[in-house]
Amino acid sequence: MNTAQVPGACPLDCPDGCSWQVSVRDGEAVALRGTPDHPYTRGTLCVKVNQFLEHTRAPDRLLHPMRRVGRKGEGRFERVGWDSALDEIARRLKGTIERYGGEAIWPYQGTGTLGFLQGLQGRAGSRLWNVLGASRHDMTICSIAGLAGLRYTLGVSTGIDPQSMAHARLVLLWGSDPLTSHHHLWKVLQRARGNGAHIVVIDPIRSRSAAQADEHIAPLPGSDAALALGLLHVVLQEGAEDREYLAAHTVGWEEFRQRIMEFGPGRTARETGVSEEEIVRLGRRIARSRPTAMRVSQGFQRHAGGGAAVRTLACLPAVTGDWQRYGGGLLYSTDGYFGANREALFRDDLLRRPVRTLSMTRLAEGLLELDDPPVEALIVYGANPLASSPDQNRIRRGLAREDLFTVVMDHFQTDTADYADILLPATMQTEHLDVHDGYSHLYIAWNEPAVAPPGECLSTTETFRRLARAMELTEPALYTGDEELAAELLDSPHPSLGGITVDSLRTEGWARLSYPAEFVPFADGFPTPSGKLEFVSETARADGHDAVAGYVPTRENGDAERARAFPLVLITVANHFFLNTVFGNKPELLRRAGPPYVVLHPLDAAASGIAAGDRVRISNERGSFEALARIDDVVRPGVAMAKKGHWLKFTGGSGPNATVEERDADMGGGAVFHDNRVRITPIARSEADDTEDGG
Repeated sequence: MNTAQVPGACPLDCPDGCSWQVSVRDGEAVALRGTPDHPYTRGTLCVKVNQFLEHTRAPDRLLHPMRRVGRKGEGRFERVGWDSALDEIARRLKGTIERYGGEAIWPYQGTGTLGFLQGLQGRAGSRLWNVLGASRHDMTICSIAGLAGLRYTLGVSTGIDPQSMAHARLVLLWGSDPLTSHHHLWKVLQRARGNGAHIVVIDPIRSRSAAQADEHIAPLPGSDAALALGLLHVVLQEGAEDREYLAAHTVGWEEFRQRIMEFGPGRTARETGVSEEEIVRLGRRIARSRPTAMRVSQGFQRHAGGGAAVRTLACLPAVTGDWQRYGGGLLYSTDGYFGANREALFRDDLLRRPVRTLSMTRLAEGLLELDDPPVEALIVYGANPLASSPDQNRIRRGLAREDLFTVVMDHFQTDTADYADILLPATMQTEHLDVHDGYSHLYIAWNEPAVAPPGECLSTTETFRRLARAMELTEPALYTGDEELAAELLDSPHPSLGGITVDSLRTEGWARLSYPAEFVPFADGFPTPSGKLEFVSETARADGHDAVAGYVPTRENGDAERARAFPLVLITVANHFFLNTVFGNKPELLRRAGPPYVVLHPLDAAASGIAAGDRVRISNERGSFEALARIDDVVRPGVAMAKKGHWLKFTGGSGPNATVEERDADMGGGAVFHDNRVRITPIARSEADDTEDGG
């Protein structure tokens, strides 16, 4: 029997965007591995995705359209045919449009797949929503505050090629834990370390990566911009600023220098909780280490000053001159380097008039408070907002509205799916065509369908084509096939696609974008209004922000009065065995992850009378959840750590996001998951026994 190797790519919300190969024998996928000759994936996948084929065959996978038969939230459904399901959806959407207009429809898309055809990158379904005049969905949940901040400093939100970090002499992993969330970068850093690089992790938590780094600095959550300014103060005291670079390639240096001088080691220590000795030591190391590379991850900017923090960190390589050096600079995202024809997929020209934009992280507000028009129809795909979005309890109330028509397209019956009126079974990555990039490398990949979909599963693109037909829509663009969509995406004059065609990408499975081997992103200037890196941004001023890059404190974490009632800052970090809530129903990964737990520093545990293994309640005025206590100094005093990804239906019905406020960060409307104070109290043994027995 012949075994074919089918090229593909991991679709999940991970910076590495791995290239993979599916081994297919007699129409069945029998093995999955990272593409061996891919320069970044290098033949390996992660502990989560290694079991992806097993996940596609899980017994609880959705295989047929379903209609709700119980109350919302009960999760009781009956099987129906595709025609019946689509006819009902079409009828309900038409009725919504007749009563309130298309803006009463909210297409709520998440990061379940990042594909350009089936997922978020190409705004899958946008052609249909434009024709219907639906509300625009704003993807604010992940990285938007940092992206906005970078644009004020750099003009764009892209940074250095992560592979260049092998040439750094000093690496700062700022709020980044690559061993859990993008382990291929760690291999690059090991090469740097082999060349003599020093690796520092700056994180309130002693993560897996921090434990293996050369140095760990643990600032108070949300104080990172103050720390960056304090480190730059030391650089200036050492006389290590690159004056030639500053004069030729930046604007606003004198104003920014004055701001730096406000953050001497004493003030910085008070703001950050990092000792003056640590600040001076690391500042001196930065002063003498050329090049210095920084990796800043998304969790870093999920607070009231998150955008300003990333904006300020991007200034550091300008002061040291590292933006001009291969191996120096800052990496937040590489997503914008793929110069594809995204507009051809979006087809925003099909929108007949402007429509409102609804923020992904304000779902509760949208469902409970909007009335002009109200949200009458919610179409959820690639998302599990009940478990993943802030203000969990109010979201539950919104989803329970009997007058809300909810459709969920998914692979499994998630917590959100329990509130659907119609459930639609979606294909998984080995079963459909797609094109992918990564947001931490310079490669793109072709995902060829390796096997036929099981049951009646349909791809996202085919589902929307059929829905358009059920709604009797006549716009030809709604019926474009997947291969033609891929061709439209790659039909771009952008130089990053030089030499890359549909045929070459499909044949090879992956390609490096056409950038120089030793790519220095801003060697020819910055795409800002001045053409230089902007310490002072008139664009930021016009948008209502401080024109000078600096420090914006958190709202809750530094609130002394609130700290009396809620003494701990809760940080919810990536789970090593789940990706957001993907795999949260997979038995083996559930077993390895263990039950939900919260980690407290020994001093905080003693103050609350909590012992290791105690069942505790984590709460504030917004909500609460329960977990087992772990006592460990991997967290600093005053900080507690939980892990995200557990499904609520398996863990008592509530999770960490029950305590998170539905509130915007300083820029872009980003979420504030890490700007959150709670109290943690032990649950009486009799109460815990009742809970475990289902009482």
